[in-house]
Order: sequence, then structure tokens, then C-alpha cells
Amino acid sequence: MLSCCKAYDIRGRLGVDLDEEIARRIGRAYGEYFHPRRVVVGCDARLTSPALKQAVAEGLMDVGVDVVDIGQTGTEEVYFAAFHLDVDGGIAVTASHNPMDYNGMKLVRQGAQPISGDSGLREIERLASANAFVHAAKRGTLHHGSILAPYIDHLLGYIEPARLRPLRLVANAGNGVAGHVIDALEARFRDLAVPIECIKMHHEPDPTFPNGIPNPLLPENRAATAAAVRAHRADMGIAWDGDFDRCFLFDETGKFIEGYYIVGLLAAAFLARHPGEKIIHDPRLTWNTIDIVRHAGGIAVQSKTGHAFIKERMRAENAIYGGEMSAHHYFREFAYCDSGMIPWLLVAGLMSATGKPLSILVGDREAAFPCSGEINYRVGDAQAAMQRVEAHFVGQNPLVVDRTDGIGLEFADWRFNLRSSNTEPLLRLNVEARGNAAPVGDRVGEIERIVVESS
Repeated sequence: MLSCCKAYDIRGRLGVDLDEEIARRIGRAYGEYFHPRRVVVGCDARLTSPALKQAVAEGLMDVGVDVVDIGQTGTEEVYFAAFHLDVDGGIAVTASHNPMDYNGMKLVRQGAQPISGDSGLREIERLASANAFVHAAKRGTLHHGSILAPYIDHLLGYIEPARLRPLRLVANAGNGVAGHVIDALEARFRDLAVPIECIKMHHEPDPTFPNGIPNPLLPENRAATAAAVRAHRADMGIAWDGDFDRCFLFDETGKFIEGYYIVGLLAAAFLARHPGEKIIHDPRLTWNTIDIVRHAGGIAVQSKTGHAFIKERMRAENAIYGGEMSAHHYFREFAYCDSGMIPWLLVAGLMSATGKPLSILVGDREAAFPCSGEINYRVGDAQAAMQRVEAHFVGQNPLVVDRTDGIGLEFADWRFNLRSSNTEPLLRLNVEARGNAAPVGDRVGEIERIVVESS
């Protein structure tokens, strides 16, 4: 079987897990299993992405599928095309924030419905591994197009541009593919006389990533954006990962805002307009989100971590919004998909409507539910490490034991989640507390000692 097929996408080392031949077989398998008429493809800025995208397109055409190539795009532009155009699915070639020698794909069906291990990915893996395809009597065609203009129209539908107050924003594209969307939004703002100024950094796509792989979730990757916010006296900083399906926000002081608190902020905003709706959250950090949703008259629903799982749960629940602390934000009106552009536009709208800076909008929640942020460990045996941690704390009589994703234990004044990454060889830890930040650091140290002993 193919080692590049993960729980909810395709990801692997180039030349080891993934190459152009495998990509072509995946395209064929997608076409043979789902029998689509037309499929949209796009890719990120990595050196190998255009060739892998072409290989996927060739595989699709081999089995009679017509292909619409929208070029170098963010993953969410492929999602948008999959529900905006008359197509039966989409494939985005991207490795997002993974190392330089990686690449991968995210696959969706018609209407941008996710394809995961439970909804077709295992079958695609089986067919691609067998490599026993029959060429179609009529080969599919390849067309090139752009969906940028209607995509920008859609983004602006989440805010009221005329009500935006003057804002200066630092926009760090990380040399990924976010820059062309920022340019298009900036041009539209000028046309509408919207007083937003964008200070652009690392703006042009560069497959060598001269400023490092764009993953602002890692603390070491945040300094440049924070410094730019302070230097330009900006109202907010925004940084994206490589395929910009995640955005990370910095307040007016340059402080990084954990994605966890943005989930709560956006949940409250949606529930203010749509009381009683459902909000989906992941199990890593939960107390702040649950508290906000309950007080706002909504229903908080927990889902397993990962974009395919969140999207499937959102569709099942018809949730208006879903958020992960890793800065993935999902929207019902965006076909339940994640977007790295909608969140910062919504936050800019909230700052304009309230007249409050971002630090004030999230400050009380940070104090009420302090958290560690996600801490990553490389270990030889992740399951053994989790078992040792669980055994250590179960004897302390936790109030809740949750195995939705990894292991989650809750006590009266603190809780933690420890899980294996679905995309990288890492063990991920998140700790939060109620009102007092001291237990966070203490418990991180305690868990870390057990994890290190297990490695």
C-alpha cells in the first residue's frame, strides 16, 4: 500500500513516499473510484508541485476525466472552485508547512466534500497501489482558468466593507501563495474606498522559502511578524502557512494570539447573529470555547482533530462554524471548508464594529483560560509515551477521561490532551487551566519528564 496516504490527506517524502508516477496513479484512482466528469486542480509554490499537479491531471485524463487547472493557488481556492464551478471534485497539490523534501495532496468531492480514510481515500490508495487501470476510450481534456474574482467576491461577503474603520495590517505570506489574494483584496478595498493599509512581507512565492518554511504555529517562526507589527505600529499582524488554509494573528503589541482564543472570538460573533447554532471544536483545548458557546446560547460539539473529520462533523451537525486551536477555521457558507482569509477579515470587522483592539477582544479569555499552546516532542514510540502519561495521571482521579483523539484528562482546575500527529512523526501536547496560569507550566514540566523518559 502507499505510505503517502494518511488519515485525511496525502503527504510524504519526495522520492520515497511520493513522486510523479504515484501522483499519476492517484489521479487515475480518483477518477476510477468516483467517476467524475470534471475535476479542478491547483498547487502551492513548492518546486515539485507543478509537476505533481500535471501528473495528477494526466492520471485523471487517462481515465476520461476533464480537468480544470486553476494554477498556483491556495488550498481553499481549490475548495472554492469545487463548490463554485460545475465540477465533481478537486485536488490541491500541497505540503503546506511540512519540510522541504515533502509534498502531498488534499482531495475533495463535488461541493468540496472531504475525502478521508472513511470516505474514499483508502479505496483510492488500494486502486493506486494495484496500478491495474484501463485507459478510457476517450481521453479527458485539460483547460486552464481562474476563479480569483468570484473567490474575492465570496470573501467580502463575510464583512461589511463600508463599516471597516482605518486599520494598518502586517500581512506575512511566508513566501507561500497567499500574496496574490492579499493583492486582489487590497485592489478591491481601494475600489471601495475601504481604509485598510497592508504592509506586506515575504510576499512573493518562493519555493526555496528563504525565510524558513511558513508555519507560524511554531514559536520560532513568529518573531519577524511580531517585530513588523511593532515597527509599523500596526493594528494587527497576520501570518499564513504555505497554502494559506491557516492564518495566525498578532495583536497591536506584536503578541501572538493562540488560535484557541480566536475560535472563541469567532464562535461568539457567529452566535450573536445566529443564536442556538452549533459550533464544532477539536479536543485539544476546549474549556474556553465550551464556556463561550454555552453563554452565547449555542451548542458546542466536539470532533476528532483534522480537517476531514471536522468538515464531516460540521456537515452532519449543520454547524455554522468550526474551529481548531491549530488555526484551522471552518465555515458553513464556505461549504464547511477551512479558510485562512475569512478569519482575519471577520476579526477586522469585529475590531471596527467594537472600536476595540485585538488585545482587548481576547484578553479576558486568555486570563480566564490560560493555555500552553501546542508543544511538540519527537519520540520513538508515541503510543508507549501516551500510555505512560495516562498511567501516571489516572491515579490522580481525573473527572473526565476522553479518548476522542489521543488521551485527554480533565481535573478540577486543569486539563491536558496528548496525541500523535496525523501528518508528522510528532507527539503533541496541550495544557490549559482555569483562571491561574501557574498549573499550566507545572503540568507541562511534569508531562514532559514522562515523555522524555519514554523516548
